[in-house]
This record gives sequence, structure tokens and C-alpha cells, in this order.
Amino acid sequence: MSSWIKASKVNQKTHRERHQPDARQKYGILEKKKDYKVRARHHQERERVMKLLKKRAQNRNPDEFYFHMINSKVEDGRHTEIREEDEHTEDQIKLMQTRDLKYINMRATMERKKIERLQSQLHFLDQASQTNNSHIHFNDDDQCLGNLPENIDTHPDLIERKTNRMRMSDLEKIELPDLDEETIKQMLSEKRKSYRELERRTNREKELSVVQRKLEIKSHLLGSKQEQPKKIKPATKDAAPIYKWKFERKK
Repeated sequence: MSSWIKASKVNQKTHRERHQPDARQKYGILEKKKDYKVRARHHQERERVMKLLKKRAQNRNPDEFYFHMINSKVEDGRHTEIREEDEHTEDQIKLMQTRDLKYINMRATMERKKIERLQSQLHFLDQASQTNNSHIHFNDDDQCLGNLPENIDTHPDLIERKTNRMRMSDLEKIELPDLDEETIKQMLSEKRKSYRELERRTNREKELSVVQRKLEIKSHLLGSKQEQPKKIKPATKDAAPIYKWKFERKK
């Protein structure tokens, strides 16, 4: 019997929904029944939620307290969550998940030795000339000459310098090497490169030191057999957490 029903529908006319009339093309595509059903469900769900919220507002206890009251605030008329500062950076998380404490200690020691080697070569003499100080000059008769006197025994181009300010008599005796402009540019470029490397390694050493302290605190927390210590200060991206252990008398 079902086969006859299917056969009877072979030549059945297909009823299609009408399209948007030409005079109403400016309003966009004509809404179909499937679109109306989605919109109707959304409207009904919204009405249900609004009705539930109104009921909760009517039955609310004015003395009620929950922690979300202090963990959220309203900014510019919008309700926002108060998020705590992340304790770890992405690099710190990768190191703590993939490496152990011994490896971190080894890498931190290597970075410190490389930093000491670079610092022994770079003396930051140019940085000293950029700092402001209150150094006052006096002559042999104890007369104040000010911060940068004009009658100081040096070349006028060296008055602004705070280091290696040579006297005119010493400048006459010194023999400067004959360097072309390309050589000077190359030397300055290598110097700037060394300073950038020192800055990168210093930041790397700080990152490794923070991870090292965090892993040490974590191992101490896992190894404590008695009650958990009291947290004094939470961890941040630049510092490990601070705990206070209960005093235990050793035998």
C-alpha cells in the first residue's frame, strides 16, 4: 500500500513559497516559515528568562551576600567581571610544564655567567653622560664654578661628558688611530648589538629566576607533611608567592 502512495506522489505538484515582490525588494529577502520559527523560539526563550529574572528580583533577600558581588563591577553601564592578575606568563607556563628545577637552575647559572662576561666588556659609559647629577666644581681657591664651568681645562666638546674628561695637556700627548668612517660605523653597530644582547640575556635571567623560585616553592609545598603554610602574598608574573610556615622545632 505504501508503494502506491509513493507512486502517486511522483507527478505531484511542488508547492513553493512565494518570493519577495518586486515592489518590496528594498526590504530584503522575504521571511520564510523556518525563519519565523527560529525567531519565535528566540522570543519565547527571552520572555521565559525575563519572567524568571523578575520573579527572582521580587523574592530577593536584601541581606543576602554572595562572593560575586565583590568580584564584579559596573563600568560605563556595563556589568564586567573583576579578573585577577595572571600569576604566570606564557613563557613561564611552558618552562614549568616542560622542564624541571635542575634544568632551570642550570640555564639561570649559564645566563648569569654570560651576563657577567658582557658586563665586563661593556661599561655603560655613554649612559653615565645622560644622567643628571648635582656635581659642583671648585677651583684651587675654593671658589664655586658651577656644574659645568667654561674655564675647565678640557676641550669644549668634552665638557658635557661625565667620564673620560681629559685635560688639554693630555689631549696634546695622545695619539689617536687613523680610522675611516666605515670602521667607526661598524664599531658603533657592534657596540649597540652587544648592548641589545645584554638586555635580552638580563630579561631572560630574570624570567628564569622567577620560574626557579616558583618551582622551589611548589616543591616545598608538596614536601610539607604537616598543615599547609599560610599564604602571605600571591604570586605575580615578576615574583614568586610568599608563604609562612609554622615553626617546627628540630630534634
